[in-house]
Amino acid sequence: PAALAAKVRTLAPSMTRSMQLVAEAVAGDPAGCAALTVTGLAERTGTSEATVVRTARLLGYPGYRDLRLALAGLAAHQESGRAPAVTADIAVDDPIADVVAKLAYDEQQTLADTAAGLDTVQLGAAVAAASTARRIDIYGVGASSLVGQDLAQKLLRIGLIAHAHMDPHLAVTNAVQLRSGDVAIAITHSGSTGDVIEPLRVAFDRGATTIAITGRPDGPVTQYADHVLTTSTARESELRPAAMSSRTSQLLVVDCLFIGVAQRTYETAAPALAASYEALAHRHTPRTR
Repeated sequence: PAALAAKVRTLAPSMTRSMQLVAEAVAGDPAGCAALTVTGLAERTGTSEATVVRTARLLGYPGYRDLRLALAGLAAHQESGRAPAVTADIAVDDPIADVVAKLAYDEQQTLADTAAGLDTVQLGAAVAAASTARRIDIYGVGASSLVGQDLAQKLLRIGLIAHAHMDPHLAVTNAVQLRSGDVAIAITHSGSTGDVIEPLRVAFDRGATTIAITGRPDGPVTQYADHVLTTSTARESELRPAAMSSRTSQLLVVDCLFIGVAQRTYETAAPALAASYEALAHRHTPRTR
């Protein structure tokens, strides 16, 4: 059930409007939709039976019957006492305590959706490539660039050569130097950021293993990605722009990638990490005169 809810939220932006109507209906009222025939759901959403079936298949089910079974399971799960999947938007006049509670719940939902939708086979392949890479280049702009810097500094701490490029020109000029055995990672929530796609394309053409971390698994960036790691697509509101939720889900994915690499390279990663701690220890200890 959690995976279904996450998949609906992730794929809805890339659907046709009629398919979105079906997806929104099943996500918003799984119990009600589970009780409907394919004709009934088509009538409820003002679409066609063919649209309902296409939506079910896009969500990963052979047909509508399988989707109905999943919806019934989701409805039972929600009736067991769990909080609703969608919380109210943050209002301008909300007390700060309510803001904290709403943000905390939304962050938890974003993380749960990302974990449920993350393809561990793709993640494992990305980990394997990064673990043996001669060099790792990471591309991102805006909020995604901050996530890229976080990943780069973590990889550096365990002895890998990793660089996060925020300047799109430098990203391309560095991508030209990549070759087979190197890894390039593009981070873009929309999947269509040109300044991120261009260096990934160059890296792909040069023979490097390419990885895309994106909220749109059907976005243009995936054309040049050997491995795609999907993040949650959360709701955007006036006081909570998409960059906030995308950052949360991206950080989870890069942390999973980092831990996987650290596990695979433990014999060299552990001493490197210990050495970095030792080198910086004096900066965290008050100096005595």
